[in-house]
Amino acid sequence: MNAQKIALLTDSCADIPPALCERYGIYVLPLRLLFGDGEYLDGQTITADGLYARLPRELPVTSLPSGEQVEAVFSRIAADGYEKVLAVHLSAGLSGTYNLVRLLGGERTDLEVRAFDSVSGSLGIGLVLIQAARLIEQGCDWDSLLGLVPGMIAGTKVFFCVDTLEYLQKGGRIGRISAIAGTLLQVKPIITFAESGELVNISKGRGRRAALDKLAALFREALPAGQRVIAAVVDGGVPAEGEALRAQIEPLLPPGTEVLRGQIDCTLGTYVGPHLLGAGFQTVPDWPAGTPSTKNDFF
Repeated sequence: MNAQKIALLTDSCADIPPALCERYGIYVLPLRLLFGDGEYLDGQTITADGLYARLPRELPVTSLPSGEQVEAVFSRIAADGYEKVLAVHLSAGLSGTYNLVRLLGGERTDLEVRAFDSVSGSLGIGLVLIQAARLIEQGCDWDSLLGLVPGMIAGTKVFFCVDTLEYLQKGGRIGRISAIAGTLLQVKPIITFAESGELVNISKGRGRRAALDKLAALFREALPAGQRVIAAVVDGGVPAEGEALRAQIEPLLPPGTEVLRGQIDCTLGTYVGPHLLGAGFQTVPDWPAGTPSTKNDFF
């Protein structure tokens, strides 16, 4: 436990591995996936590979954690000796998890809970938590940390290339016309998070290679001039392609920029289907105690 007694809380869509959650005191609420044969917990009782094997036969219904699950994790955090909780969750445009944690956290008398809507998913959430953990490790106090988090969220931009909009259309998370057009033309869509926190289709490429080139161009155009960033690349069951995308975006970044790697979680995998590739960045907050470590230990 850190000296400031600050716990970090997120959900399974942050895609942070258990070893780092343990190291930094990050607690994870698993979202739920409901198949015909029962309920599964994202990252606990079902993995992304297991999800992809089932998707051709059945598209599960995703659900936020139950109130009982949230209360149980708060009680565990308090029992572990923490006094404050910084919670960062999947975009409220996709899930009610943030609002549930915010409401239940506000009722606790044993913990001071501050919840943030990441307005993002996967690497967009994970980067906030890792940077927050590193700041706490350097001695950042509670009030300073709360002041830095909104800037990290605002300074986050992610882009995803998906094979098809079929799964987003089935789940009701993107327009039907765009989904049908993409399927008929064999176009590979590129999606991102809108200001509303919803996923939107912003570009496309005819074929995988053209789409990834477009993704890299969008990534380069979005990079803020004169600011330090930390970057990340994720994949949906295609690690070799993920490494190739990492090699493609690294030259676009300032020398020495950390590029982290990961795999998409089950919940977001349900939304977008298999074979996703994504890249994003987040601005590094200016903290007088020093800069966050560049050790590549994420994902």
